[in-house]
Amino acid sequence: MVMYLRKANERGKASLGWLDSHHSFSFGHFYDENHMGFSVLRVINDDIVQPSRGFDTHGHRDIEIISFVISGALEHKDSAGNHHIIPAGDVQVMSAGTGIMHSEYNASKTSPVRFLQIWILPNQKGLAPSYAQKTVVNEQGLELLVNGDGSHGALAINQDATISRLKLSEGQRFSFDMSNAAGYLHIIEGAAAVHASGSSEHDVEMKEGDALGIEEGDEVSVVAKRTLIALWFTLPHSEVST
Repeated sequence: MVMYLRKANERGKASLGWLDSHHSFSFGHFYDENHMGFSVLRVINDDIVQPSRGFDTHGHRDIEIISFVISGALEHKDSAGNHHIIPAGDVQVMSAGTGIMHSEYNASKTSPVRFLQIWILPNQKGLAPSYAQKTVVNEQGLELLVNGDGSHGALAINQDATISRLKLSEGQRFSFDMSNAAGYLHIIEGAAAVHASGSSEHDVEMKEGDALGIEEGDEVSVVAKRTLIALWFTLPHSEVST
């Protein structure tokens, strides 16, 4: 059993006045050779953007970019002609492929927007760029948001990986099957105790902003200590690195 614990208060930080960001992995001016990513997961930035401010038009290529809006609303524009508002509870996927220019702005003139910016390496380079968006149902339990083929109502990315939203009430338990993939749990809100079968360690206590990566095992059990909202990633075993 290999476990990777990323504590919220140890993440990289960027405070630019209009932007407050916490970087789970090395990003921009924050570099830490011990936190370069987990499997094909390369970026989780927890961003708060002030009203009417945002990221000016810039380019990407050969990366899968996922945005999960926690509060407020995000305005997206790109060089493929997409122009959308992404409200709280929506998730968007942009496959940069051969190259795309885009901007991301707070859609409100009065309230901040908070969202998770997530980057995943693709399993194939040089594909055509694409964009998609969906609304989270907001039910209890586990809801699939993103996977590798767009099945079961999920948004598709070019990688053998999934992203699901986990919502539990205080005291509720949920278990993940770890037999075929590595797993990564990122806490958005609330608190949880997490136990991985096969581990000699005690339960891992987690709170907002904490994350836990597990390279291999049979099962991971999550018990909500407070109302819990989290993202659960399944990722390829063969490329696990931190």
